[in-house]
Amino acid sequence: MDATDRAIINRLQLSFPICERPFRQVAAELGIEESDLIARLESMLARKQLSRFGPMYHAERLGGGLSLCAIRVPEADFERVNTVVNGFPEVAHNYARDHEFSMWFVLATETPDRVDEVLREIEQATGYQVYNMPKQREFFVGLRFDL
Repeated sequence: MDATDRAIINRLQLSFPICERPFRQVAAELGIEESDLIARLESMLARKQLSRFGPMYHAERLGGGLSLCAIRVPEADFERVNTVVNGFPEVAHNYARDHEFSMWFVLATETPDRVDEVLREIEQATGYQVYNMPKQREFFVGLRFDL
């Protein structure tokens, strides 16, 4: 990752323009061509330097459901379970923890009722109990990583 890649990530963590050519606008701010910006994003995604590039939706405001979930997964079975869990389109992101509950993920569904349905499907597919921890109160933490 070079200085331009880092500048792209730092800039895009702030906001994404709502206009006819948002990539062109960001590229101009960074002093590069629109095609270079798009190619660099595609390359960082292909090299897994970025796990995703896209909008973050507030599922509940759109009528959906949202929940933090955890599973106790033995280390020997982690990769298999990780693949299964990540195969569900409702899983927003998934990460490992050095803890008894070794897998944590956020579930975002089209309807609130769908949360329980998907959790049952994940339990069936993995063979492990999923612990559902729905949000009780929301706090906004403007998380940003300077690269």
